[in-house]
Amino acid sequence: MDHLSRTFGHDAVEPAVRRARVRAVFDAIAVRYDLMNDLMSGFMHRGWKARFVAGVTAPVEGPIVDLAGGTGDIAERLLRRMPGREVAIVDPSTAMLGVAARRLGPKVPLVAAEGEALPFTDASLGAMTLAFGLRNMTEPGRAMAEAFRALKPGARLHILEFSQPDRWFEWPYRLYSRITIPLLGALVARDRNAYRYLVDSIEIFPSAEDVSQTLADAGFVDVRVEKLMFGVAAIHVASKPAE
Repeated sequence: MDHLSRTFGHDAVEPAVRRARVRAVFDAIAVRYDLMNDLMSGFMHRGWKARFVAGVTAPVEGPIVDLAGGTGDIAERLLRRMPGREVAIVDPSTAMLGVAARRLGPKVPLVAAEGEALPFTDASLGAMTLAFGLRNMTEPGRAMAEAFRALKPGARLHILEFSQPDRWFEWPYRLYSRITIPLLGALVARDRNAYRYLVDSIEIFPSAEDVSQTLADAGFVDVRVEKLMFGVAAIHVASKPAE
């Protein structure tokens, strides 16, 4: 998956350029990000996220980190589902974290950091979630290795990400993505190019099977995947081996 480090959508770029451009995209669209997700998915992303959070289990004590937590919608759901647990958000975009701060107030720590360099000590986290952020990381494999390092033995990593749709559904899905989403980006978020990148990043992102293999390569076990809406998205659950 780390071949993505030299791409920005369908463009070939150096890793440092990709990292800067991706951050700039999310800084630019942060204020309208949640609204655009509703419009782009016909509100379906809310159902996917509800299903995702309902399946999050954190049997190991310790903080829960929502990686690439953006505007805080996943953290907000986690707090409702697991009152009393500490939940923190990590995201490289300070603009997205600003939206999360307005949404959640001081009850959730906000950390500006890349997934490839997590500011946590080894084996210190009780669980980690990552919703629609893996494909935006410059080095996804390295990010999964960092998650493995930071999680306690027996803790789980839960990922929700776009995937490759079933073959019969691919044509109408691509047509909608390539025409409707950038148009909505231009009209609502006033940034067609940013949403063109988001569409391209979904198109080139590897399959759910590739994500599962990357998790296994990082050391995770009991890797499971559940495909959503004919493969458009997928939920991955993986565990760090217990000692």
